Amino acid sequence: MSKVVTFGEVLMRIAPKGNKKLNQSNELEYYFGGTEANVAISLAQLGNQTQHVGVVSNDFVGEAAKKYLQQFGVNTSSISHSDHPLGLYFLEVGAVMRSSTISYNRSNSAFSHIDPNKIDWDTIFEDCSWFHWTGITPALSYNAYQALKKALTIANSKGITISTDPAYRSNLWNYGRDAKEILNELVELSTIFIGGPNEINELLDTSFSNHIDQFIESASRLMNTYKNIKKVFDKTRVSFNANWHKIKARMYNGNEFAETNEIEITPVIDRIGTGDAYAAGLIHGLMRFNDYKALEFANAACAVKHTIEGDANLATEKEILSIARGKLSGRIIR
Repeated sequence: MSKVVTFGEVLMRIAPKGNKKLNQSNELEYYFGGTEANVAISLAQLGNQTQHVGVVSNDFVGEAAKKYLQQFGVNTSSISHSDHPLGLYFLEVGAVMRSSTISYNRSNSAFSHIDPNKIDWDTIFEDCSWFHWTGITPALSYNAYQALKKALTIANSKGITISTDPAYRSNLWNYGRDAKEILNELVELSTIFIGGPNEINELLDTSFSNHIDQFIESASRLMNTYKNIKKVFDKTRVSFNANWHKIKARMYNGNEFAETNEIEITPVIDRIGTGDAYAAGLIHGLMRFNDYKALEFANAACAVKHTIEGDANLATEKEILSIARGKLSGRIIR
C-alpha cells in the first residue's frame, strides 16, 4: 500500500442549508475539510495509506476535526493541538446565475501558529512514497512556510515524489513576505505540477493563454525553469452557471501532450473540493497507471465530486473508473 503524506490546515465549513443566504436561515450545517486534508481523505477512500500533518484547536472542535479524518482512514498522529481556534469559513451556496460566496476566518488559527521545530519529518516520511502540498499552506504564516520548506527539503533528500498545486491566493499573504518569491522557491523543490497557464503566469510573470499550444509552451517553460518538475497536469472548466459545468483535463510530460474527453455535470450538487478531488485522483492514478490513464482517472474523480456533499471526495476507485470509462448515465446499479 502506498503512503501519501499531506500537510495543511484543517478547516470547518459553516453554511445555511440548501441554497439559502445566511440572513435567510437560523439553521446551519458544517463539514470539516481543507485542501490538503481533502486530498488525504479521498486517497484513503481509494485504498491508500495517508497521513495528514497539521494543527487543530485544543478543544472539542479540534477533536471532532481529527475524528472526522480518522473515520475515513487518515492517520492523524502528526496533528498537534494549539490554544488558538480552528480555522473556519462561511459558505453561501449559489444557484443558476447567483455565484456561491465564501468568507474565511483563519488569520489567527491554530494552524497559522504551527511550530516548525516540533514536526519530526524524518519519522513522518518513513515508508512514504508521495508528499503533496498547495500554495495555500505557505500563505497562512511565516511558520507554516518554514515548516513546509523543511518538509520539502527532507522529502527531496529521501527521493519522495512531491506534487504541488501552487494555488496563489493574494488575500491570504498577510505576513510581509513576497508570495511569488516563496512559491518559486517551493515549486523548485517539487516534481509534479498541478496547474496550467494561469498558475504558471503567476509564478513566471508570463502571459500565456489557455489555448492548447500555449499550455504546452507554458508547461515547457515551467520545466525549463524548474528542473525538478517532470510533468504538468491541468484541468479546464466551462461554467454555464452555478449548476451546470463541463470539465476536462490535459497534461504535458516533456514528450507528449494528452487531453481527456469532456464530462458534463448538471446539476452541480457541491462545487467545493472538486480541485482537491482532481489532485487526489491524479496522485492515485500516477502511482498505479500510465500518465494518460491517470489523467482520465483524475478528471473522473473531479467530476464525481461535484455530486457529493461536503469538502472531500468519498467516491471509490470502482466508481471513478466506471466514469472514466464513459459510464455517465447514472442508472441504478443492482
